Amino acid sequence: MKLVRVSFFARGHENVISTHITTFEVTKESTLSKRGDCIVAVGATIGAIDLPVEFKKAATKENTTITITIEADTLKEKIKGKGSPKLSFTHLTDLVVRKSDYICGRTLAINADKASVDFSRELIEKLKNPKQKVKITLTAEIY
Repeated sequence: MKLVRVSFFARGHENVISTHITTFEVTKESTLSKRGDCIVAVGATIGAIDLPVEFKKAATKENTTITITIEADTLKEKIKGKGSPKLSFTHLTDLVVRKSDYICGRTLAINADKASVDFSRELIEKLKNPKQKVKITLTAEIY
């Protein structure tokens, strides 16, 4: 087994509602409307295109498991998804994790075990604070 790990930062936003039932998203964008019900953090330091080459290579292997850890102070949410050879990581601002197997340039992982609606409401309350620093760690496990 090989592990490839990358961490980056984002922040909360007052309009985080986190009610989407099939996805969650982190974006480099600094604004968020109430319609962005899958977005859990804004102002990310990287988008899909900015991911390190080593992570992209690992994530596009057939049997890769991708773990996304979202931390705000002492609260933590872990999400497990799958990589795919079809992942392209071309989007400039967004990273989307999906429960489905749909893939586009924004997709970070598919067949995930959680969407934004599944996040702890305690964590979501923290993510509603625009001053809340959010650490996101992505771990690709290749078997």
